[in-house]
Amino acid sequence: MAEKTKQSVSNGNSAEPIRNGRTLTPRVDIFETDRELLMYADLPGVAPGDVDLRYEDGELVLQGKVSGAPVAQAVAREFEPGNFYRVFRVHDTIDAGKIEAELKCGVLTVHLPKEEKHQPRQVTVKSQA
Repeated sequence: MAEKTKQSVSNGNSAEPIRNGRTLTPRVDIFETDRELLMYADLPGVAPGDVDLRYEDGELVLQGKVSGAPVAQAVAREFEPGNFYRVFRVHDTIDAGKIEAELKCGVLTVHLPKEEKHQPRQVTVKSQA
């Protein structure tokens, strides 16, 4: 993974650590359903063991390292090699203990479930005769 240093730069919302080497910002799509947020991040050439996904202090930190695997070499011919890094501020309605992720065909899918108390629920309407 790209190493953090004590130096940082501000991106307007929070300070981002300065990292050594080429760092890429992966394309990400986020969708909301009644029960969760779904995040899809493009990480071409990154193996599952080279993904570092952490939830800390209300932020979801995504780091990925392009390794020397054959798939990464094929990606390197089409894209410039580098490491991936992205940070997302996560609302406190997310149940952090139930976050799940999987990487398939270069796409990381992250499930960020909402806490039960923040999910919509059907209210039964009673009638009086």
